Amino acid sequence: MTQPPHDEPTASSPEELREQVEQTRTELGETVEALAAKTDVKAHAQEKAAEGKEQAAAKAGELKEQAVVKTAELKEQAVVKTAELKEQAVVKTVELKEQAVVKAGELKAKAADLAHQAQNRLPDPVKDKATQATEQARAKAAQAGQLWQDEAPEPVRQKTAQGAQLACDNRKVLLAAAGVAVLVWLTCRRKG
Repeated sequence: MTQPPHDEPTASSPEELREQVEQTRTELGETVEALAAKTDVKAHAQEKAAEGKEQAAAKAGELKEQAVVKTAELKEQAVVKTAELKEQAVVKTVELKEQAVVKAGELKAKAADLAHQAQNRLPDPVKDKATQATEQARAKAAQAGQLWQDEAPEPVRQKTAQGAQLACDNRKVLLAAAGVAVLVWLTCRRKG
């Protein structure tokens, strides 16, 4: 027979021997189970897969939370930037409108000044001729207008009335152009 290990006491009675055997069997069973668990590749793979799945789920949750936070931040930034751009556009529009009003006033003043200068440079006989021509033109226009009212169809009269209203609204410009035309005509007539 084999000799018992030196660190274990030998059994003095059969009952102690049975207890030692039972204890050894239990320890041996636990050792075998531990060795079997270590060599069970499928179980290890399933444990690793479960761990990986848990880690992936945790990481996905973190990334989802980060994405929600980042989306909220970007949305907030977009709202702020849009408001800034809108305000800048309003300010720029107001500035451009003010500039346009100022420029229109300057151009109107310049046109009036040029018309006044042109009238001042015209000699008195030319002014008198222009006045006579204007009166004759008015008389002829009144006659033509009466004839027009009597003979022209209604839609044509309406369109003509609109054109006449436009001419009345721009009377100063038309008079300045007429004065310049008369001046040019007189200048050409004197040279010829």
